Amino acid sequence: MVHKRSPLRLVPEAVAQPTAPAASQRLGAVELVPGRVRAAVLSMAGRILERIETSYDAASATPADIDMALTETAVIFAAHELTGIGVAAAGLVDPLTGLILEVNDVPGLHGYPVTERLGELTGASVRVEHRARLQVLGDRWFGAGRGRRTFASVSTGEVLGVGVLYDGEVLAPPGGRSGAHMTVSASGERCTCGNRGCWKTVATTGWLRARARTAGLGDGASLASLVSRGDEPAGRIVEEYAQNLALGLVNVQQLFAPGLFILHGEAREGGEGFRTVVEQRLRDAVAFAGAEQPRVLVSEAAVDDVALLGGAGLVLSYV
Repeated sequence: MVHKRSPLRLVPEAVAQPTAPAASQRLGAVELVPGRVRAAVLSMAGRILERIETSYDAASATPADIDMALTETAVIFAAHELTGIGVAAAGLVDPLTGLILEVNDVPGLHGYPVTERLGELTGASVRVEHRARLQVLGDRWFGAGRGRRTFASVSTGEVLGVGVLYDGEVLAPPGGRSGAHMTVSASGERCTCGNRGCWKTVATTGWLRARARTAGLGDGASLASLVSRGDEPAGRIVEEYAQNLALGLVNVQQLFAPGLFILHGEAREGGEGFRTVVEQRLRDAVAFAGAEQPRVLVSEAAVDDVALLGGAGLVLSYV
């Protein structure tokens, strides 16, 4: 079903526990990113009651494979009366038509009608938005951004992106962008989008693994494994990774001075040293005297659900 779009609205904290619709109703949320689909049923207060996850091959998946992955996860919604389902999708999406227009790493998602498919599977009203826009909503409604009108929410790891809430408004065009393809090096590596020097090329898990392999630290390295080694070669890579992540965030700091950056995902594995490097780089970029000194918080959740919480927030934004 296609719905007429209105701007995302951020409502008072009290709406996180609404009286209407009935509290017995549930919120549905889906996160669709390269290689993975997660779904959850949430209470009207944003508490996750059930969750499910499945994977697919991002490079070779066809639309039929995506259909199958959604079918496997949508079973979680069958026993619940849903107010609606919010989808947090990677890539470029069109919220008006419910299409995922383009995902560089998943050709099978180009033009994929995600709201139509989920609507057919569940009978619920479905809306889709870009993951970064919904991530910042998840932090605003249910996470560390509650009570603030301006902050940035950052995803790290295989998926990179930043959502900005500025004076109560989500700053991003409907359906995009995450900042992953902002240019941070004019002569950098070629990105999957075809351009050179995108933030994504130096600040994702793929870069970390490649750099560790080049340094002779083996295949399949992770931020956690490099931190646990504690030797100088691993430490240099961890610090470089933190500096690379800060490269994109410095641009956000210069433009919007959000004051608070909430890091989700892989950054959790970097420990206090990783967080401190990012925070200090952001503080070095403060543009004028008297500005709020940037703080960096790292989500401690073992399972990072901010995108799912944002999907629930999307549903509440249209109730």
